Amino acid sequence: MDEWNEEIEAYNEDPSSIEDASDDLYEHFRFVADKGQNLLRVDKFLVDRITGASRNRIQQAADAGYVLSNGNPIKSSYKVKPLDVITVVMDHPRRELIIIPEDLPLHIVYEDDDLMVVYKPPGVVVHPGYGNYTGTLVNAIAWHLQDTGYYPDSGENAEDPRLGLVHRIDKETSGLLVVAKNPDAKTHLGMQFYYKTTKRLYVALVWGNVKNDRGTIDGNIARDPYDRMQMTVFPDNDYGKTAVTHYRVLERFGYVTLVECRLETGRTHQIRVHMKYIGHTLFNDERYGGNVILKGENHAKYRQFVQNCFDICPRQALHARTLGFVHPRTGEEVFFESPVPDDMQQLIEKWRNVRI
Repeated sequence: MDEWNEEIEAYNEDPSSIEDASDDLYEHFRFVADKGQNLLRVDKFLVDRITGASRNRIQQAADAGYVLSNGNPIKSSYKVKPLDVITVVMDHPRRELIIIPEDLPLHIVYEDDDLMVVYKPPGVVVHPGYGNYTGTLVNAIAWHLQDTGYYPDSGENAEDPRLGLVHRIDKETSGLLVVAKNPDAKTHLGMQFYYKTTKRLYVALVWGNVKNDRGTIDGNIARDPYDRMQMTVFPDNDYGKTAVTHYRVLERFGYVTLVECRLETGRTHQIRVHMKYIGHTLFNDERYGGNVILKGENHAKYRQFVQNCFDICPRQALHARTLGFVHPRTGEEVFFESPVPDDMQQLIEKWRNVRI
């Protein structure tokens, strides 16, 4: 599950949300390259030497100026040379992340002794991370399960902050998540996601009139080298992680299209990145440019209509509607479905009935 751990770290360790740096710096690691060291990117150099580190974490540290060669800040693309002294420093000591159970709203769609299926509304972060230590879905789950023994209270025996989660969805995406309630269930469910045997269907409203009724987008996804807050597609599949999205058109509204997306893989921002790649950015997806008028008329009435649509659904128009998997105990395939939430439903109706 190393790939999944990297996806979680990349999603939550958003440098823009890290608290202001103090004046003190703490050296965490120091390495001296061998005399025979071949030229090698520093992020690759470090990931092989720091236990449990991901390239995402190292790259973000480099972007923030906390990776140095011979005392000078370097980028993650820097090539380590023989006898280079590479240090990794941070603006505060490492902190262990402890889950705090919180009595927060939790919409449980299904629950038994092995798992829970929950609905996550838009605007809720799935699990704690830098800048989001409380108020997350996992904090609510910890409260719900605190008497079961699955979430120890705190201290050195506190469970991993991802305990129970085998997948996630973005903060502003609504929809269904499955949560394991015991280690065996987590392993079983985790393997299903790893081997891509789960069934996940999303509904999205995208800019433009999608040409084909059905299609498949196949392109590796990785961090955008020019904007670390975005992911991007590498069409030659020579970099990044394999990503495959199948889509079909549900309804056309001229300037926007309602589509259903089926995931084979689960990469960070996969649908958002893949749909932008084929020229159909998600409606009101701020991070990927969908919060401006990309298609349609350039007159005041149309601009006001689109702005009203943004106000109705102030997030990317993406909903994880269907989730299917094999139950870890019974071996039966189960399916769960969540209706499109009110904000997206109102948005769809507004486009369906538009008269401009």
